[in-house]
Amino acid sequence: MIAGEGVGNLELRSRTMAQRQAPGPRVTAPVPATAPVPATAPVPATVSGPATTSGPATTSGLATASRRLRARLTVTWIFAIAGMLAYNWWLLVPLKPGLMTSPSELFSNLEVTGQPYATVMQHLDLLSGLLLLVAFAAAGSRSIPGGRPEWLAMLVFAVGGSLGGLFPEVCADGINARCRSLEWRFQLPVSQYVHDCAGIVEFSAITVALLLAVWRTRGGQSRTARIYRALAVGALVAYPLLGLAYLVNRLGGVMEAVFFAGFTVMVLTQVVERTQAAGRNRGTRAG
Repeated sequence: MIAGEGVGNLELRSRTMAQRQAPGPRVTAPVPATAPVPATAPVPATVSGPATTSGPATTSGLATASRRLRARLTVTWIFAIAGMLAYNWWLLVPLKPGLMTSPSELFSNLEVTGQPYATVMQHLDLLSGLLLLVAFAAAGSRSIPGGRPEWLAMLVFAVGGSLGGLFPEVCADGINARCRSLEWRFQLPVSQYVHDCAGIVEFSAITVALLLAVWRTRGGQSRTARIYRALAVGALVAYPLLGLAYLVNRLGGVMEAVFFAGFTVMVLTQVVERTQAAGRNRGTRAG
């Protein structure tokens, strides 16, 4: 009985061991679900090309450009007005009786070294030219479309005025026959001829600027266009009279005063047109 039970137990153990070693379906433990990986924001691709700004950056840039433009236009007007005040010192001459002895005397004759207030007048001419150079440089050559040639001519006009003050006449050729005779024979110091040439450059440059302005604004009905045309008509009448005054040595001072007044109007008209155009260009860009 005991032997039979041992044999039975042995057989049971053998079957159990065979079942354990037999292949069967593999059962794997369930894999726990993992937490979702948070998506990362996409990195913008690098784009080559000009950088653009928007929002506060653009507003700040426009504000800075606006301030710079206002400063530039302010400098233009300050120097232009100061330059024209210095240029028109001749308006004070009639207030000093006896300073100009004859209407045939040229204003440049008053700047001959040794004359009353000659040094002051020389310095005012020099200062006027320098101030106008700064004024037109601040206004800019591109403030008016197509106005760069006029701008250059106005700079030459300012340089001519400065040279006239830097190299004054050595004698009064308008009222002194001997001085005039020596001048025609080229027997005077170089300063006399530099002054004469500076005057020619001054007159020629602003006349060229006027003609260019008339051509540029032809057909226009703006106030500046009408002023340019009026100045051109005046020049057509006044230049022959100026030449005649020099030839006959009569009323030279009167004719010079007419031209100096016309030059003043021309300078101020150019400054007005250029500053207004710059303001309009700023408004267009801001819009």
